[in-house]
Amino acid sequence: MNASNFAVRRATLDDIGPLMALWKSMHLPGEDLAKRITEFQLATDARGRLLGGVGLQIAARQGLIHSEAFNDFALAEHLRPLLWDRVVSVATNHGLLRLWTQEQAPFWNHCGLLRANEEALEKLPARWRTQSPAWLTLKLREDLEAVASLDKEFALLMQTERERTAKVMQHARMLKALATLIAFAIFILVLGAAFYLARRNPHLLGR
Repeated sequence: MNASNFAVRRATLDDIGPLMALWKSMHLPGEDLAKRITEFQLATDARGRLLGGVGLQIAARQGLIHSEAFNDFALAEHLRPLLWDRVVSVATNHGLLRLWTQEQAPFWNHCGLLRANEEALEKLPARWRTQSPAWLTLKLREDLEAVASLDKEFALLMQTERERTAKVMQHARMLKALATLIAFAIFILVLGAAFYLARRNPHLLGR
């Protein structure tokens, strides 16, 4: 089927009626989702009729893909790639760092969303942690603020190390100068002692 037969767009208030019917058929909490209608990206046919949609909730610079629904699942394999492209575009425009979902269709694995490990789950926004632990996730980009913070910490560490090295070198120079001064003082003392002995015992020089 030609993808040009379909269009994707953001949901508007005018879509509440068709969406409520769709959510009801999928046993989704329509009344709750209707309050968040602008989270949804929709797929429509050439006449503008609703074929399906998916939500993208944003929190803490991360996105939750949720409430996937289709009027005809025979079209899902054609619509999911279009909706996915739209989700990625929205995520990019919002500067999101990571995507999450609990959708079970194999398609999401094929998009790169993988089972979240413990390290990844630590980044899951608190508002979503009350849900099932079966999460898939995809990192979109590095957290530039965290990277900048690490760079700042590294720069501070390097500055501290340079200051410590400078202090060690200064201390070493002081010890070297002190050792030179002591050696010079000993040399003067030895020279003075030799001169004193030579004056007291002139015969020593004649031996």
